[in-house]
Amino acid sequence: MTTHLASLSRYRLLGRSGLRVSPLCLGTMTFGTEWGWGAPKETTFAMLDRFFEAGGNFVDTADGYTGGTSERLLGEYFAARGTRDRAVLATKYTFNASPGDPNAGGNGRKNLYRALDGSLKRLQTDYVDLYWVHAWDGLTPLEEVLSTLDDVVRAGKVRAVGLSDVPAWYLARAQTLAEWRGWERVAALQLEYSLVERNLEREHLPAAHELGVGLTSWSPLASGLLTGKYQRKGLKTAGDGRLSKLQDSGNPVFEKLFTERTWTIVDALVAAATELGRAPAQVALQWVATRPGVTSTIVGASTLPQLEANLTALESPLPATVVERLEAVSRPELVHPYHFFQPTMQAMMTGGTAVSR
Repeated sequence: MTTHLASLSRYRLLGRSGLRVSPLCLGTMTFGTEWGWGAPKETTFAMLDRFFEAGGNFVDTADGYTGGTSERLLGEYFAARGTRDRAVLATKYTFNASPGDPNAGGNGRKNLYRALDGSLKRLQTDYVDLYWVHAWDGLTPLEEVLSTLDDVVRAGKVRAVGLSDVPAWYLARAQTLAEWRGWERVAALQLEYSLVERNLEREHLPAAHELGVGLTSWSPLASGLLTGKYQRKGLKTAGDGRLSKLQDSGNPVFEKLFTERTWTIVDALVAAATELGRAPAQVALQWVATRPGVTSTIVGASTLPQLEANLTALESPLPATVVERLEAVSRPELVHPYHFFQPTMQAMMTGGTAVSR
């Protein structure tokens, strides 16, 4: 087993914050077996040891992952190893922790304090390096969210703040308000990004670039579909694995995967991986992690060999021809008003002259 990976220790600044993070972030949704899949304590500790040994430093969790077990295991790990300060530890809040109680979920001040205090106890730490709003709740005034995030930063409980799974306009308004009011700026944005999910390229990526926000991408393997291990059965999957168990759960994250277009992309990915003599998961992961604007990419695993394969995905650059081929087959449909931003229409605005920024 390789000890240190050069590609993993090429650290990057997270947005305009001073946090240095590894290009791969260890996702911990698989820490614990409460959801019917995942890894027990011994395996999670082994994966964490390997991740840090290889040069990684960015770890992502959430208060609701495996019912809080993910955070508890991380707390036990750092307490046992004494390495808490070496990690960039991120967690999230939003989802309801007590059905029937409207204030035990959402983005409001009451829930933020409840959730953060609970996370700090489970993580056995007095601060987190990055605190995410897990998803836009569509209800809480943005001023309340931002001012409360600013309060917990000033209190020393949080080092930087981020937004996950929000509309692009919400990010833009949040950063503008933060700058205007002198509140803590948004350092990072977390969204789904993979060969089969590229919609963030329309608005979110340009907004993040313009506003100085680092992008952390989740589900680069499309819940496992891009590993190449699943066989097609109609538009759904056959074979053992998490995706087979969750494909009929009604969760839109999984339901949207099963289209003719998606399977065309999978076929192209498998063909490219075969040509290169590499695993489809490694090709798919590197494609996302090296896209313009991506600061760090979240990888998850249930076993140590699975993690090792993911960690080495960035060691060998993909040939430009393969990158271009995968970009072409997975390119999002051009929809209104983006037709106006194409070269032909731009030429009508510039009078055919060359203009650049």
